[in-house]
Amino acid sequence: MVENNSAPSTQLARGVLFAYGSLAFPLAAAFIALQVIVPTFYAESTNLSLSAIGVVLLIARLLDMVTDPIVGYWSDQSQFKFGRRKVFVVAAALPIALSVWALFNPPADAGALYLLMWTIAIYIAGTVSVVPMSAWGAELAPDYHQKARVTGVRVAFGLAGTMAALLVPVFIGTGGEQGYGKTLTVIALLALTTLLLSTVWAALRVPDVSQTKLPDNTFAAVRDLLRNPNPFRQLLLSFLLNAVGNAIPATLFLLYVTHVLSSEAMAGQLLFLYFISAALSVPFWVWLAKRLGKHQTWSVAIVLACVFFIWTPWLSESTLWLFIVIVACTGFATGADLALPSAINGDIIEWDALQTGYRRPGLFFAMWGTASKLSYGLAIGMAFPLLDAFGFDASGSNSQSSLTALAVMYGVPCIFFKLSALWVMRAYPITEDEHARIRQALQERGDAA
Repeated sequence: MVENNSAPSTQLARGVLFAYGSLAFPLAAAFIALQVIVPTFYAESTNLSLSAIGVVLLIARLLDMVTDPIVGYWSDQSQFKFGRRKVFVVAAALPIALSVWALFNPPADAGALYLLMWTIAIYIAGTVSVVPMSAWGAELAPDYHQKARVTGVRVAFGLAGTMAALLVPVFIGTGGEQGYGKTLTVIALLALTTLLLSTVWAALRVPDVSQTKLPDNTFAAVRDLLRNPNPFRQLLLSFLLNAVGNAIPATLFLLYVTHVLSSEAMAGQLLFLYFISAALSVPFWVWLAKRLGKHQTWSVAIVLACVFFIWTPWLSESTLWLFIVIVACTGFATGADLALPSAINGDIIEWDALQTGYRRPGLFFAMWGTASKLSYGLAIGMAFPLLDAFGFDASGSNSQSSLTALAVMYGVPCIFFKLSALWVMRAYPITEDEHARIRQALQERGDAA
Protein backbone atom coordinates (compact mmCIF):
# COMPACT_ATOMS: atom_id res chain seq x y z
CA MET A 1 0.00 0.00 0.00
CA VAL A 2 1.24 3.52 -0.82
CA GLU A 3 2.38 5.58 2.11
CA ASN A 4 -0.11 8.30 2.92
CA ASN A 5 1.33 11.65 1.91
CA SER A 6 -1.94 13.49 1.49
CA ALA A 7 -2.47 14.84 4.97
CA PRO A 8 -3.02 18.57 5.22
CA SER A 9 0.26 20.22 4.33
CA THR A 10 2.16 22.89 6.19
CA GLN A 11 4.12 25.69 4.63
CA LEU A 12 7.75 24.82 4.07
CA ALA A 13 10.22 27.04 5.94
CA ARG A 14 11.89 29.63 3.72
CA GLY A 15 15.32 28.39 4.76
CA VAL A 16 14.48 24.93 3.45
CA LEU A 17 13.00 26.32 0.23
CA PHE A 18 15.99 28.56 -0.44
CA ALA A 19 18.55 25.88 0.39
CA TYR A 20 16.82 23.49 -2.00
CA GLY A 21 16.30 26.10 -4.71
CA SER A 22 19.94 27.24 -4.56
CA LEU A 23 20.99 23.97 -6.19
CA ALA A 24 19.60 25.27 -9.47
CA PHE A 25 21.85 28.36 -9.56
CA PRO A 26 25.19 26.80 -10.61
CA LEU A 27 23.56 24.27 -12.93
CA ALA A 28 21.62 27.00 -14.72
CA ALA A 29 24.74 29.15 -15.11
CA ALA A 30 26.67 26.26 -16.62
CA PHE A 31 23.95 24.91 -18.87
CA ILE A 32 22.87 28.25 -20.35
CA ALA A 33 26.47 28.74 -21.43
CA LEU A 34 26.56 25.20 -22.80
CA GLN A 35 23.39 25.76 -24.81
CA VAL A 36 23.90 29.31 -26.03
CA ILE A 37 27.63 30.10 -26.05
CA VAL A 38 29.54 26.82 -26.40
CA PRO A 39 28.24 25.87 -29.90
CA THR A 40 29.09 29.30 -31.31
CA PHE A 41 32.47 29.37 -29.50
CA TYR A 42 33.51 25.98 -30.89
CA ALA A 43 32.29 26.99 -34.36
CA GLU A 44 34.52 30.07 -34.30
CA SER A 45 37.56 28.74 -32.41
CA THR A 46 37.97 25.24 -33.89
CA ASN A 47 37.96 23.66 -37.31
CA LEU A 48 34.60 22.02 -36.63
CA SER A 49 31.76 22.86 -39.00
CA LEU A 50 28.25 23.72 -37.85
CA SER A 51 27.06 20.30 -39.00
CA ALA A 52 29.83 18.55 -37.07
CA ILE A 53 29.04 20.47 -33.88
CA GLY A 54 25.33 19.79 -34.28
CA VAL A 55 25.93 16.07 -34.82
CA VAL A 56 28.36 15.82 -31.87
CA LEU A 57 25.95 17.53 -29.48
CA LEU A 58 23.03 15.44 -30.74
CA ILE A 59 25.01 12.21 -30.25
CA ALA A 60 25.96 13.30 -26.73
CA ARG A 61 22.32 13.99 -25.90
CA LEU A 62 21.09 10.72 -27.35
CA LEU A 63 23.71 8.74 -25.43
CA ASP A 64 22.85 10.62 -22.24
CA MET A 65 19.13 9.88 -22.54
CA VAL A 66 19.59 6.31 -21.35
CA THR A 67 21.04 7.54 -18.05
CA ASP A 68 17.86 9.27 -16.87
CA PRO A 69 15.74 6.17 -16.16
CA ILE A 70 18.76 4.42 -14.63
CA VAL A 71 19.45 7.30 -12.25
CA GLY A 72 15.75 7.75 -11.47
CA TYR A 73 15.29 4.07 -10.67
CA TRP A 74 18.51 4.00 -8.64
CA SER A 75 17.52 7.01 -6.54
CA ASP A 76 14.05 5.54 -5.90
CA GLN A 77 15.65 2.28 -4.77
CA SER A 78 18.44 3.80 -2.67
CA GLN A 79 18.44 3.37 1.10
CA PHE A 80 21.21 5.77 2.13
CA LYS A 81 20.86 7.09 5.68
CA PHE A 82 22.28 10.39 4.43
CA GLY A 83 19.20 10.81 2.23
CA ARG A 84 17.71 9.01 -0.77
CA ARG A 85 18.06 12.01 -3.11
CA LYS A 86 20.72 14.25 -1.60
CA VAL A 87 23.48 11.62 -1.79
CA PHE A 88 23.23 11.79 -5.59
CA VAL A 89 23.31 15.58 -5.61
CA VAL A 90 26.44 15.62 -3.45
CA ALA A 91 28.17 12.84 -5.41
CA ALA A 92 27.56 14.61 -8.73
CA ALA A 93 29.11 17.92 -7.68
CA LEU A 94 32.77 17.04 -8.40
CA PRO A 95 32.16 15.45 -11.85
CA ILE A 96 30.05 18.48 -12.81
CA ALA A 97 32.87 20.82 -11.77
CA LEU A 98 35.52 18.92 -13.73
CA SER A 99 33.33 18.71 -16.84
CA VAL A 100 32.42 22.40 -16.80
CA TRP A 101 36.05 23.46 -16.54
CA ALA A 102 37.26 21.17 -19.31
CA LEU A 103 34.41 21.97 -21.71
CA PHE A 104 34.57 25.73 -21.18
CA ASN A 105 38.39 25.90 -21.41
CA PRO A 106 39.34 23.63 -24.33
CA PRO A 107 42.92 23.29 -25.59
CA ALA A 108 43.85 24.90 -28.87
CA ASP A 109 43.70 21.59 -30.75
CA ALA A 110 40.30 20.52 -29.39
CA GLY A 111 38.31 18.57 -31.94
CA ALA A 112 35.10 16.59 -32.27
CA LEU A 113 36.24 13.82 -29.90
CA TYR A 114 37.14 16.32 -27.17
CA LEU A 115 33.78 18.10 -27.50
CA LEU A 116 31.90 14.78 -27.50
CA MET A 117 33.74 13.32 -24.49
CA TRP A 118 33.29 16.30 -22.20
CA THR A 119 29.74 17.01 -23.33
CA ILE A 120 28.80 13.43 -22.47
CA ALA A 121 30.57 13.83 -19.12
CA ILE A 122 28.69 16.99 -18.14
CA TYR A 123 25.36 15.56 -19.31
CA ILE A 124 25.76 12.37 -17.26
CA ALA A 125 26.96 14.24 -14.18
CA GLY A 126 24.09 16.68 -14.57
CA THR A 127 21.63 13.80 -14.78
CA VAL A 128 22.95 12.29 -11.55
CA SER A 129 22.17 15.62 -9.88
CA VAL A 130 19.05 16.94 -11.62
CA VAL A 131 16.83 13.84 -11.68
CA PRO A 132 17.07 13.11 -7.93
CA MET A 133 16.89 16.85 -7.21
CA SER A 134 13.59 17.17 -9.12
CA ALA A 135 12.11 14.14 -7.34
CA TRP A 136 13.37 15.58 -4.04
CA GLY A 137 11.46 18.80 -4.69
CA ALA A 138 8.24 16.96 -5.57
CA GLU A 139 8.48 15.04 -2.28
CA LEU A 140 8.91 18.19 -0.20
CA ALA A 141 5.32 19.34 -0.85
CA PRO A 142 2.33 17.10 -1.70
CA ASP A 143 -0.14 20.00 -2.00
CA TYR A 144 -1.28 21.12 -5.51
CA HIS A 145 -0.22 24.75 -5.04
CA GLN A 146 2.81 24.12 -2.83
CA LYS A 147 4.30 22.08 -5.66
CA ALA A 148 4.15 25.23 -7.77
CA ARG A 149 5.76 27.18 -4.91
CA VAL A 150 8.69 24.75 -4.57
CA THR A 151 9.17 24.68 -8.33
CA GLY A 152 8.88 28.46 -8.48
CA VAL A 153 11.67 28.93 -5.93
CA ARG A 154 13.90 26.49 -7.80
CA VAL A 155 13.13 28.29 -11.06
CA ALA A 156 13.89 31.66 -9.46
CA PHE A 157 17.34 30.46 -8.40
CA GLY A 158 17.87 28.90 -11.81
CA LEU A 159 16.99 32.14 -13.53
CA ALA A 160 19.29 34.02 -11.17
CA GLY A 161 22.10 31.68 -12.21
CA THR A 162 21.21 32.15 -15.86
CA MET A 163 21.20 35.94 -15.54
CA ALA A 164 24.46 35.96 -13.58
CA ALA A 165 26.07 33.99 -16.40
CA LEU A 166 24.60 36.30 -19.02
CA LEU A 167 25.90 39.37 -17.23
CA VAL A 168 29.45 38.12 -17.81
CA PRO A 169 29.57 38.99 -21.54
CA VAL A 170 27.89 42.31 -20.78
CA PHE A 171 30.88 43.33 -18.67
CA ILE A 172 33.76 41.69 -20.52
CA GLY A 173 32.41 41.67 -24.09
CA THR A 174 31.72 38.80 -26.49
CA GLY A 175 33.40 39.91 -29.68
CA GLY A 176 34.76 36.90 -31.52
CA GLU A 177 36.65 33.84 -30.33
CA GLN A 178 38.63 35.55 -27.55
CA GLY A 179 35.57 37.25 -26.10
CA TYR A 180 33.62 34.00 -25.94
CA GLY A 181 36.63 32.21 -24.43
CA LYS A 182 36.95 34.74 -21.60
CA THR A 183 33.21 34.63 -21.02
CA LEU A 184 33.21 30.85 -20.64
CA THR A 185 36.17 30.90 -18.23
CA VAL A 186 34.46 33.41 -15.93
CA ILE A 187 31.15 31.49 -16.08
CA ALA A 188 33.01 28.30 -15.18
CA LEU A 189 34.49 29.96 -12.08
CA LEU A 190 31.04 31.28 -11.12
CA ALA A 191 29.44 27.86 -11.53
CA LEU A 192 32.14 26.02 -9.58
CA THR A 193 32.07 28.42 -6.63
CA THR A 194 28.29 28.44 -6.26
CA LEU A 195 28.12 24.67 -6.81
CA LEU A 196 30.23 24.11 -3.71
CA LEU A 197 28.20 26.52 -1.58
CA SER A 198 24.75 25.34 -2.67
CA THR A 199 25.59 21.65 -2.35
CA VAL A 200 26.79 22.05 1.24
CA TRP A 201 23.81 24.27 2.16
CA ALA A 202 21.19 21.89 0.74
CA ALA A 203 22.85 18.78 2.17
CA LEU A 204 22.78 20.25 5.68
CA ARG A 205 19.44 22.07 5.59
CA VAL A 206 16.89 20.23 3.42
CA PRO A 207 15.14 17.10 4.77
CA ASP A 208 15.12 13.96 2.65
CA VAL A 209 13.09 11.29 4.44
CA SER A 210 10.28 10.34 2.03
CA GLN A 211 9.58 6.74 1.06
CA THR A 212 9.00 5.13 -2.31
CA LYS A 213 7.26 1.93 -3.41
CA LEU A 214 8.19 0.39 -6.75
CA PRO A 215 6.83 -2.50 -8.83
CA ASP A 216 8.92 -5.63 -9.21
CA ASN A 217 9.47 -4.90 -12.91
CA THR A 218 9.74 -1.12 -12.98
CA PHE A 219 10.80 -0.76 -16.59
CA ALA A 220 7.96 -2.91 -17.84
CA ALA A 221 5.60 -0.67 -15.87
CA VAL A 222 7.18 2.40 -17.46
CA ARG A 223 6.78 0.85 -20.92
CA ASP A 224 3.10 0.33 -20.23
CA LEU A 225 2.80 3.89 -18.93
CA LEU A 226 4.20 5.29 -22.17
CA ARG A 227 2.28 2.89 -24.40
CA ASN A 228 -1.24 3.50 -23.07
CA PRO A 229 -3.13 6.84 -23.20
CA ASN A 230 -2.95 8.58 -19.82
CA PRO A 231 -2.34 12.07 -18.33
CA PHE A 232 1.42 11.52 -17.96
CA ARG A 233 1.94 10.56 -21.59
CA GLN A 234 -0.16 13.55 -22.64
CA LEU A 235 1.85 15.92 -20.45
CA LEU A 236 5.22 14.45 -21.44
CA LEU A 237 4.55 14.77 -25.18
CA SER A 238 3.29 18.32 -24.77
CA PHE A 239 6.35 19.22 -22.70
CA LEU A 240 8.69 17.71 -25.31
CA LEU A 241 7.10 19.61 -28.19
CA ASN A 242 7.14 22.90 -26.32
CA ALA A 243 10.73 22.34 -25.21
CA VAL A 244 11.85 21.79 -28.81
CA GLY A 245 10.07 25.03 -29.67
CA ASN A 246 12.05 26.84 -26.99
CA ALA A 247 15.37 25.15 -27.73
CA ILE A 248 15.60 26.07 -31.43
CA PRO A 249 15.61 29.88 -30.96
CA ALA A 250 17.80 29.51 -27.86
CA THR A 251 20.39 27.60 -29.90
CA LEU A 252 20.26 30.12 -32.77
CA PHE A 253 20.00 33.27 -30.65
CA LEU A 254 23.61 34.46 -30.95
CA LEU A 255 23.73 33.73 -34.67
CA TYR A 256 20.40 35.51 -35.25
CA VAL A 257 21.38 38.62 -33.31
CA THR A 258 24.85 38.74 -34.90
CA HIS A 259 24.02 38.05 -38.55
CA VAL A 260 20.36 39.00 -39.05
CA LEU A 261 20.16 41.99 -36.72
CA SER A 262 23.86 42.96 -36.97
CA SER A 263 23.80 43.65 -33.23
CA GLU A 264 26.37 41.29 -31.72
CA ALA A 265 27.32 43.88 -29.10
CA MET A 266 23.73 43.77 -27.80
CA ALA A 267 23.61 39.97 -27.42
CA GLY A 268 24.47 39.91 -23.72
CA GLN A 269 21.97 42.64 -22.85
CA LEU A 270 19.22 40.98 -24.88
CA LEU A 271 19.77 37.61 -23.21
CA PHE A 272 19.75 39.29 -19.83
CA LEU A 273 16.49 41.07 -20.70
CA TYR A 274 14.95 37.75 -21.75
CA PHE A 275 15.76 35.99 -18.51
CA ILE A 276 15.03 38.92 -16.19
CA SER A 277 11.61 39.07 -17.84
CA ALA A 278 11.20 35.35 -17.20
CA ALA A 279 12.28 35.74 -13.57
CA LEU A 280 9.93 38.64 -12.91
CA SER A 281 7.05 36.75 -14.51
CA VAL A 282 7.25 33.62 -12.32
CA PRO A 283 5.22 35.08 -9.40
CA PHE A 284 2.59 36.25 -11.89
CA TRP A 285 2.23 32.81 -13.49
CA VAL A 286 2.06 31.10 -10.09
CA TRP A 287 -0.61 33.62 -9.05
CA LEU A 288 -2.59 33.09 -12.26
CA ALA A 289 -2.33 29.31 -11.89
CA LYS A 290 -4.14 29.56 -8.55
CA ARG A 291 -7.08 31.10 -10.41
CA LEU A 292 -7.10 29.35 -13.77
CA GLY A 293 -5.30 26.10 -12.96
CA LYS A 294 -1.74 25.17 -13.84
CA HIS A 295 -2.18 23.60 -17.25
CA GLN A 296 -4.68 26.27 -18.38
CA THR A 297 -2.21 28.99 -17.37
CA TRP A 298 0.61 27.24 -19.20
CA SER A 299 -1.56 27.19 -22.35
CA VAL A 300 -2.06 30.96 -22.08
CA ALA A 301 1.70 31.45 -21.95
CA ILE A 302 2.26 29.26 -25.02
CA VAL A 303 -0.18 31.34 -27.07
CA LEU A 304 1.47 34.56 -25.87
CA ALA A 305 4.90 33.36 -27.01
CA CYS A 306 3.58 32.39 -30.45
CA VAL A 307 1.97 35.81 -30.96
CA PHE A 308 5.37 37.47 -30.60
CA PHE A 309 7.62 34.89 -32.31
CA ILE A 310 5.60 35.23 -35.52
CA TRP A 311 7.35 38.55 -36.29
CA THR A 312 10.97 37.36 -36.04
CA PRO A 313 11.50 36.19 -39.68
CA TRP A 314 10.90 39.75 -40.96
CA LEU A 315 13.17 41.70 -38.64
CA SER A 316 16.44 43.45 -39.52
CA GLU A 317 18.91 45.87 -37.96
CA SER A 318 16.46 48.74 -38.47
CA THR A 319 13.77 46.98 -36.40
CA LEU A 320 15.98 46.08 -33.43
CA TRP A 321 13.57 47.99 -31.19
CA LEU A 322 10.80 45.53 -32.11
CA PHE A 323 13.05 42.58 -31.33
CA ILE A 324 13.70 44.07 -27.89
CA VAL A 325 9.93 44.06 -27.28
CA ILE A 326 9.72 40.47 -28.55
CA VAL A 327 12.57 39.39 -26.27
CA ALA A 328 10.88 40.92 -23.21
CA CYS A 329 7.47 39.43 -23.99
CA THR A 330 8.67 35.94 -24.94
CA GLY A 331 10.87 35.96 -21.84
CA PHE A 332 7.78 36.79 -19.80
CA ALA A 333 6.00 33.77 -21.33
CA THR A 334 9.01 31.55 -20.64
CA GLY A 335 8.50 32.03 -16.90
CA ALA A 336 5.42 29.82 -17.20
CA ASP A 337 7.35 27.20 -19.20
CA LEU A 338 9.92 27.01 -16.41
CA ALA A 339 7.59 27.02 -13.40
CA LEU A 340 4.40 25.19 -14.35
CA PRO A 341 5.06 21.98 -16.37
CA SER A 342 7.38 20.54 -13.72
CA ALA A 343 4.82 21.32 -11.02
CA ILE A 344 2.14 19.62 -13.12
CA ASN A 345 4.42 16.60 -13.43
CA GLY A 346 4.59 16.50 -9.64
CA ASP A 347 0.80 16.05 -9.55
CA ILE A 348 1.18 12.93 -11.70
CA ILE A 349 2.97 11.15 -8.86
CA GLU A 350 -0.24 11.03 -6.80
CA TRP A 351 -2.29 10.05 -9.85
CA ASP A 352 0.11 7.17 -10.50
CA ALA A 353 0.01 6.16 -6.84
CA LEU A 354 -3.79 5.94 -6.92
CA GLN A 355 -3.82 4.03 -10.20
CA THR A 356 -1.04 1.52 -9.48
CA GLY A 357 -0.32 1.52 -5.75
CA TYR A 358 3.28 2.63 -6.39
CA ARG A 359 5.16 5.83 -5.63
CA ARG A 360 8.09 6.42 -7.99
CA PRO A 361 8.93 10.13 -8.40
CA GLY A 362 12.51 9.42 -9.45
CA LEU A 363 11.38 7.56 -12.54
CA PHE A 364 8.78 10.17 -13.45
CA PHE A 365 11.34 12.96 -13.34
CA ALA A 366 13.84 10.73 -15.12
CA MET A 367 11.46 10.48 -18.08
CA TRP A 368 10.95 14.25 -17.77
CA GLY A 369 14.69 14.76 -17.96
CA THR A 370 14.94 12.47 -20.97
CA ALA A 371 12.32 14.54 -22.82
CA SER A 372 14.15 17.75 -21.94
CA LYS A 373 17.45 16.40 -23.24
CA LEU A 374 15.85 15.05 -26.37
CA SER A 375 14.35 18.47 -27.09
CA TYR A 376 17.75 20.17 -27.04
CA GLY A 377 19.35 17.41 -29.08
CA LEU A 378 16.59 17.57 -31.69
CA ALA A 379 16.84 21.36 -31.83
CA ILE A 380 20.55 21.56 -32.47
CA GLY A 381 20.52 18.39 -34.58
CA MET A 382 17.95 19.98 -36.90
CA ALA A 383 18.97 23.64 -36.87
CA PHE A 384 22.74 23.51 -37.47
CA PRO A 385 22.73 20.98 -40.35
CA LEU A 386 19.86 22.84 -42.04
CA LEU A 387 21.78 26.11 -41.82
CA ASP A 388 24.82 24.35 -43.26
CA ALA A 389 22.66 23.07 -46.12
CA PHE A 390 21.60 26.65 -46.91
CA GLY A 391 25.24 27.72 -47.05
CA PHE A 392 25.30 29.66 -43.79
CA ASP A 393 28.79 30.36 -42.39
CA ALA A 394 29.04 31.30 -38.70
CA SER A 395 32.42 32.99 -39.09
CA GLY A 396 32.21 34.45 -42.60
CA SER A 397 30.02 36.43 -44.97
CA ASN A 398 26.59 35.12 -45.98
CA SER A 399 24.21 35.53 -48.89
CA GLN A 400 20.74 36.97 -48.39
CA SER A 401 19.19 33.54 -48.88
CA SER A 402 21.29 32.01 -46.10
CA LEU A 403 20.39 34.91 -43.77
CA THR A 404 16.73 34.44 -44.64
CA ALA A 405 17.06 30.75 -43.80
CA LEU A 406 18.51 31.68 -40.40
CA ALA A 407 15.70 34.16 -39.72
CA VAL A 408 13.01 31.64 -40.65
CA MET A 409 14.66 28.86 -38.64
CA TYR A 410 14.78 31.14 -35.61
CA GLY A 411 11.04 31.81 -35.42
CA VAL A 412 8.82 29.54 -37.51
CA PRO A 413 9.67 26.07 -36.08
CA CYS A 414 9.20 27.49 -32.58
CA ILE A 415 5.60 28.43 -33.37
CA PHE A 416 4.89 25.07 -34.99
CA PHE A 417 6.16 23.06 -32.03
CA LYS A 418 4.45 25.26 -29.45
CA LEU A 419 1.08 25.07 -31.16
CA SER A 420 1.50 21.31 -31.43
CA ALA A 421 2.14 21.21 -27.67
CA LEU A 422 -0.98 23.26 -27.08
CA TRP A 423 -3.07 20.86 -29.17
CA VAL A 424 -1.72 17.80 -27.32
CA MET A 425 -2.48 19.40 -23.93
CA ARG A 426 -6.14 20.08 -24.70
CA ALA A 427 -8.62 18.56 -22.22
CA TYR A 428 -5.88 17.64 -19.73
CA PRO A 429 -7.83 15.93 -16.90
CA ILE A 430 -5.91 16.67 -13.68
CA THR A 431 -7.30 19.97 -12.44
CA GLU A 432 -7.00 21.29 -8.89
CA ASP A 433 -10.32 19.66 -7.94
CA GLU A 434 -9.29 16.33 -9.49
CA HIS A 435 -5.95 16.45 -7.67
CA ALA A 436 -7.76 17.07 -4.39
CA ARG A 437 -9.99 14.07 -5.10
CA ILE A 438 -6.92 11.92 -5.81
CA ARG A 439 -5.25 12.95 -2.55
CA GLN A 440 -8.45 12.28 -0.60
CA ALA A 441 -8.74 8.84 -2.17
CA LEU A 442 -5.11 8.08 -1.25
CA GLN A 443 -5.76 9.23 2.30
CA GLU A 444 -8.84 7.06 2.63
CA ARG A 445 -7.02 4.06 1.20
CA GLY A 446 -4.18 4.60 3.64
CA ASP A 447 -6.61 4.94 6.56
CA ALA A 448 -8.40 1.77 5.48
CA ALA A 449 -5.11 -0.10 5.47
